[in-house]
Amino acid sequence: MFSKETYIKRRAVLRELVGNGIIVLFGNNESPCNYPSNGYYPFRQDSSFLYYFGQKEIGLIGVIDCDNGQEWLLGEDVDVEDIVWYGSVPTISDLAFEVGVSNSAPWKKIEDIISEAKRTNRKIHFLPPYRHDNQIQIMDLLGIHPYKQKEAASLELIKAVVKMRSKKTAEEIEELERAAVIGYEMHTKAMRMIRPGRTEKFIAGQIDGVAHSLGSHVSFSTIFSQHGEIMHGNPSLNKLEDGRLVLCDCGGETMDHYCSDNTRTMPVNGKYTQRQKEIYDIVDECHDLALSIAKPGVKYFDVHLAVCRLMTERLKEVGLMKGDVDEAVAAGAHAMFLPHGLGHMMGMDVHDMEGLGQIYVGFDEETRPNLEQFGTNCLRMGRRLEEGFVVTDEPGIYFIPALIDDWRSKGHCKEFINYDLLETYKDFGGIRIEDDLLITKDGCRFLGEKRIPYHTKDVEEYMERNKE
Repeated sequence: MFSKETYIKRRAVLRELVGNGIIVLFGNNESPCNYPSNGYYPFRQDSSFLYYFGQKEIGLIGVIDCDNGQEWLLGEDVDVEDIVWYGSVPTISDLAFEVGVSNSAPWKKIEDIISEAKRTNRKIHFLPPYRHDNQIQIMDLLGIHPYKQKEAASLELIKAVVKMRSKKTAEEIEELERAAVIGYEMHTKAMRMIRPGRTEKFIAGQIDGVAHSLGSHVSFSTIFSQHGEIMHGNPSLNKLEDGRLVLCDCGGETMDHYCSDNTRTMPVNGKYTQRQKEIYDIVDECHDLALSIAKPGVKYFDVHLAVCRLMTERLKEVGLMKGDVDEAVAAGAHAMFLPHGLGHMMGMDVHDMEGLGQIYVGFDEETRPNLEQFGTNCLRMGRRLEEGFVVTDEPGIYFIPALIDDWRSKGHCKEFINYDLLETYKDFGGIRIEDDLLITKDGCRFLGEKRIPYHTKDVEEYMERNKE
């Protein structure tokens, strides 16, 4: 948790940005797994609630009155039976005091606050809910059906939260650097353990253990698969095979809930084949291009397109693509190999604020998403970069058999893609390299003092020297 003053200042700024009415921020509740008392799913507080109220206990609601400045923290104090099982915890009034909130009360106080706001025709601001229990609470309090709550959520509040959370402060950057340390340890653990015969699931379990031992937990479900062409390939019980590549996309979350997100693609036997290296080096060059051109004032959409053009040029040299580079990118031919965007915002959420609506997080009135073109429609971040933004840089090249067959049967982009040669890559898999970029005053830098090896030579040398 940051200082009391941090949360006081954040709420004051939010109150000013929203302007009037009542802001209601719902914290999260427990999520049992297969029966009520089996808390298999680790509790994770809502990120926006954490950002403004800082507390991690279950069942909390934060209220900010934009007109009179009153603030409330609502929740239930534990009773003696809870203490027997879980130990003593601070009272709601104690939690409120820690973050500079002057008023506290049991949860039912929210009914009085909402009723009074309705009576006086004051606007009630809430964020789009993503959990069913909070959807039910909003329906009970405001009478809005869950299916209509996303469109009924306050646009003023959404835009204010995005404006504030997008630019990371110095203390947030310090926390993100701590998350980068966890990410470094997770990925280098994977590099040390990879070898033929071990299962994907075994190594993924060891990686997750690093996150749990150094922070709160993983920042998202670990992707670890020899089928790197599957964007979100879950680790299976399949054994790692000599000569194949394995893609690892994972990250850790600090105790104060800031995330890391990195991807590496490694040779199972510790040595890239010539064909693997040829494709890998293209991704490597695209990854580093983003580092050289991303800076305040530049649209991340333009960084994405620059990467797509470079990738197309290099794939032409390999023989997999052909024709005019600009025309190929305009036609979306590169999406055969890169069917996703270059990156996304990152912070307290690994896809930061995605639940508030990607069009508000990654785009603005100037930069709009292209929802019509395959691949480009998956770009999560396109707006102009600002100092303090943290975005991922994650180019990849994937050989997806079903996509190859689909496009070839339709003759799609046949003037730009060498389908005969592409056919021979169906068993290749996929390669992605990902790091987290902090936009600085004059440019950008990767988060993390230690760089997870990613150049082919560095990966091979690390794997050779540090086997477990």
